[in-house]
Amino acid sequence: MARNHYEVLGVARDADAAEIKQAYRRLARDSHPDANPDDARAEERFKAVSAAYTVLSDPQRRLHYDRFGDDSSPAGAPGDPFGGFGDLFETFFGGGFGTGGRRRGPIPGENLETVVELQFEDAVFGCEREITVHTAVACIECEATGASQGSRAQNCQTCQGVGQVQRVRQSLLGQVVTSTACPTCSGRGETIADPCVSCKGEGRVVEEQTLTVQVRAGVDEGTTLRLTGRGAVGPRGGPTGDLYVHIRVHGHAFLTRHGFDLVHRMEIPVTQAALGVASDYETLDGAETLEIPRGTVTGDVFRFRGRGVPHVEGRGRGDLLIEVVVATPTELDEEGEELLRSLAASRGEEVAPPGEGLMSRIWSALS
Repeated sequence: MARNHYEVLGVARDADAAEIKQAYRRLARDSHPDANPDDARAEERFKAVSAAYTVLSDPQRRLHYDRFGDDSSPAGAPGDPFGGFGDLFETFFGGGFGTGGRRRGPIPGENLETVVELQFEDAVFGCEREITVHTAVACIECEATGASQGSRAQNCQTCQGVGQVQRVRQSLLGQVVTSTACPTCSGRGETIADPCVSCKGEGRVVEEQTLTVQVRAGVDEGTTLRLTGRGAVGPRGGPTGDLYVHIRVHGHAFLTRHGFDLVHRMEIPVTQAALGVASDYETLDGAETLEIPRGTVTGDVFRFRGRGVPHVEGRGRGDLLIEVVVATPTELDEEGEELLRSLAASRGEEVAPPGEGLMSRIWSALS
């Protein structure tokens, strides 16, 4: 009959997390197959210790186990004979046990970055842009193998094709084996005795490429577009990296953007504010009629619906908001001043006498 997880670790059912962890470390070290090469059952004991720790170190799984006496959740990924502790074992003992370490896959290419500058209208409505980047492309001469014609890559003799080398050191847990990338093959697991002259064995060369970027309507300053697979190709046929395009948007002469709305703080003369006016207003989509009613004051806002920035997701557009600023005349000729004084008199409003502005009153008070 199989022992329960508490018996495997040799702890009581009310043991705390620290006791469980301490017991696991001791038993994992003592029962590890590498430490018991002549014991055929060492691996079995090690699996049992690992499975027990997998359950009892997880509060939810431990609670389930205590209630029902079984562990219905798998301890690790399919095909992993040692449950979910592959990374922990690598930390303690190196690149797995009984497997000879892990062989690295193809090395991916680098991600690239570039900046695209847009005019304000192009960011609003979207556009196409051609960009030029220096990137790594597959070497044609060797068909990305890195080897000259008639030659080919061979297993690295230093790491035996694994791509990693192991180093043994002593620690509090005993003998610890750590794995690092092989210095001879840089973790590729292969070496080339006769490399390609064009790419010097890399399987790729640097070229200048021109790409077309589709900029969606509604992008804003600081937006980053990711073009998957448009970065540098990896060494010797490795997967291609991505290209990240950072968007910079030039400002508009009078429009500012607030989310998907456009705002224009527009000055109008006091006469138009008082009497009203209807005039053509040039939106980004073309001319529209802007009606300013009588009695408009600073801060009044007029809205053109659907004349703002398109939503990037394609759900409609924002609005164009016209915020009025009534401009007070600062320089009047004699006729203009007389008209305003007549208006003030007809309305019974008190105004300063001619030539008695603020500075005149201050000068009179000082003299």
